[in-house]
Amino acid sequence: MRQTRVAVVGSANMDLVGTAPALPRPGETVLGSDFVMLPGGKGANQAIAAVRAGASCVLLGAIGSDAFGVTLKARITAAGVDTGQLRVVYGPSGVALVMVGGEGENAILVSPGANGTFTGLTEGELHAVREADVLISQLEVPLETVTEAVVAARAADTRVVLNAAPARPVPAELIAAVDLLVVNETEAVTLTGRGRDDPRALLDLVPRAVLTLGGHGAWYVDRDGATVHVPPVKVDAVDSTAAGDAFTAALAVAWGEGRELIEAVHWAAAAGAACVRRLGASVSLPRRVEIDELYAPPA
Repeated sequence: MRQTRVAVVGSANMDLVGTAPALPRPGETVLGSDFVMLPGGKGANQAIAAVRAGASCVLLGAIGSDAFGVTLKARITAAGVDTGQLRVVYGPSGVALVMVGGEGENAILVSPGANGTFTGLTEGELHAVREADVLISQLEVPLETVTEAVVAARAADTRVVLNAAPARPVPAELIAAVDLLVVNETEAVTLTGRGRDDPRALLDLVPRAVLTLGGHGAWYVDRDGATVHVPPVKVDAVDSTAAGDAFTAALAVAWGEGRELIEAVHWAAAAGAACVRRLGASVSLPRRVEIDELYAPPA
């Protein structure tokens, strides 16, 4: 099997992660326990997850000239991601403040920093998009950049997987070039006004889509008539922070390897489950052997 070539257009943040028995309410101070500082951001998470799932991957994005930026690039590179096109811009890097409660639930505040400057793709960045088998993008960098990358991918016959997160409206030019849309329920409602009660509403936008429901599994739908519920993989959850990123990356890798999409969604569900068993986004992203251990093929 040829190794899937993935390009990721997205964010890179330094995650400052603290845990506590329960998340604080507005105005409340809670005494926490563990603290870790790790690379994060949906772009970096999905790039690292793609490599660990078995792909080669290039990350296109921007980091700052601060100490966080130096650490981010070093750690993302050490994870096996090609960072040769990763921009370094003067100023702060993106930072995410992550609070994790006792049941694995989280609350996250993101300061975009350098991610907000990532506009106007260079020829080298566009070449990386065109050479990939699959492009993955999210919505944590400027929408015009995502649109430019997605349109270039479509013109080069590179498959486009859009994880439309965080929830926000998506330009028509962008959504029209998407091959596979991955959203959670909040994001689905933002795009269509419908949630888990009508996953096929997403097909008004794209030819195929996955609606993730956390502990309730996921729906796969396409315009060929498929409406398939993929059950969750049961594990003891510690931190759900990057589960969606592990899911999206594994889905793209499996699809790039030539697997049928329903099978790929089942494999992605195993990746998401494997991810929640450890604390911290980038360190919890599962390797291929861990995904395979939890994977249950469709009946």
